[in-house]
Amino acid sequence: MKNAISPTRNENFSDWYQQVIIQSKMAENSPVRGCMVIRPWGYGIWEQIQRELDKKIKDTGHSNAYFPLLIPLSFLQKEAEHVEGFAKECAVVTHHRLEKSTDGPLVPAGTLEEPLIIRPTSETVIGASFSRWVQSYRDLPLLINQWANVLRWEMRPRIFLRSSEFLWQEGHTVHATHDEALVETLKMLDIYERFTTEHLAIPVIKGEKCSWERFPGAVSTYTIEAMMQDGKALQAGTSHFLGQNFAQSSDIRFVNKEGIKELAWTTSWGVSTRLIGAMIMAHGDDDGLVLPPLVAPTQVVIIPIVRNEQNADAIHDYCKKLQKQICRKKLKGQNLRASVDWRDMNSGEKKWYHIKRGVPVRIEIGIKELEQNMVSYSIRNNSKTTLKFDAENFVNNISKTLNALQKDMLEMAQKKLSDNTTMVTTLGEFKERFKQNAKLNAFVLAPFTEDENVEKAIGELGATVRCIPLKQPGISATCLFTGRKTNTWALYAKSY
Repeated sequence: MKNAISPTRNENFSDWYQQVIIQSKMAENSPVRGCMVIRPWGYGIWEQIQRELDKKIKDTGHSNAYFPLLIPLSFLQKEAEHVEGFAKECAVVTHHRLEKSTDGPLVPAGTLEEPLIIRPTSETVIGASFSRWVQSYRDLPLLINQWANVLRWEMRPRIFLRSSEFLWQEGHTVHATHDEALVETLKMLDIYERFTTEHLAIPVIKGEKCSWERFPGAVSTYTIEAMMQDGKALQAGTSHFLGQNFAQSSDIRFVNKEGIKELAWTTSWGVSTRLIGAMIMAHGDDDGLVLPPLVAPTQVVIIPIVRNEQNADAIHDYCKKLQKQICRKKLKGQNLRASVDWRDMNSGEKKWYHIKRGVPVRIEIGIKELEQNMVSYSIRNNSKTTLKFDAENFVNNISKTLNALQKDMLEMAQKKLSDNTTMVTTLGEFKERFKQNAKLNAFVLAPFTEDENVEKAIGELGATVRCIPLKQPGISATCLFTGRKTNTWALYAKSY
């Protein structure tokens, strides 16, 4: 049977990814280069991600707030390393009014006294508020999160992965001590790991970024790195220990218990709509999306098959009843999300429409199912097999079916990660892994030293240091690029 997506993953993974997004009607390019329109199906996935993550963030004591989209240029200039890191990605607002020119076109007219930056991230503008909100040790810890959009002028945009404008959450916290801030940084990294593994069915490797991959202005940046089906890495989320750098530039100080004024310690952390891109590339197949049930906007779709108008009302009633029964069932504490596709179109077209969109379970109801009180259903990761089941038993077991699919997807991804992660101790082996004609990109664990020669050497091979894993092998070895003995191992990979 012909696949729904062309080209296939093996033929051209990059083009396959774009086609999955188009065919599933998740998103499309906007008239502004690098920006995207997130269509209802794609946004529905984001809403599921947002709902669950928001709960996890609030369960750890954080509160949501909102901060301005526009940041005075002077705010960024206070933190020199930060502004240098983001300078090339900043979009700048210089005027506040449009007027008609003498020959007709609209032109900017009112020049702003100070240029405004469309937020690439919010440390500086949030720091200005925190400097007012924090006065005493009693105000700490201050735990704030916001859901927002940001703009980073992307040179090579790709929907969900590197769009100029994207959606995210960014957490910002203030603490009295170094240790409290570091604990917060790692706690949020753990939350990202747990969410990505449990809800997106994507296993990740937790680690610390090397110096040249660190967030501008941070003391330490921690990351979760995921493997895509083509073996490349994707940074799925980051958590930053900012030390006192941003507290210094924003003047965030507090009076401690002894009555002495101290400089605070801060963190920031975030994940974005890039998680949707990760999910596509980790689980999709040559028929389109394969959605983990926990984040699917519709977990079960019911397709009425009506070939005789005399049976139409009875089939429709049966479908509505079945939908209500399914929606009463729960998965991980949430009522199941089931819908009926009432559209007046060929049932085969409907079937492929929902396959391409990755709906986890698809039910087809015709006159035979009605008369026998049965359901014919297919599970998305085996979309070419249809099973029949007694309707009552099927409804009672639908949560188990979806849970099994979620588990299967994670196990497949874990096997992929395990099978394609290799420890390497010689430069020859390392180069073999990253040579141009390698059939599959892979994750490589190799000895590491913090040295600019390492960055240059691996860059020439098209690889990057993804992170220094928090779980280390505990083996002493020789760095492949500096020849120095080291107990530190890094994760190397080609990446998105």
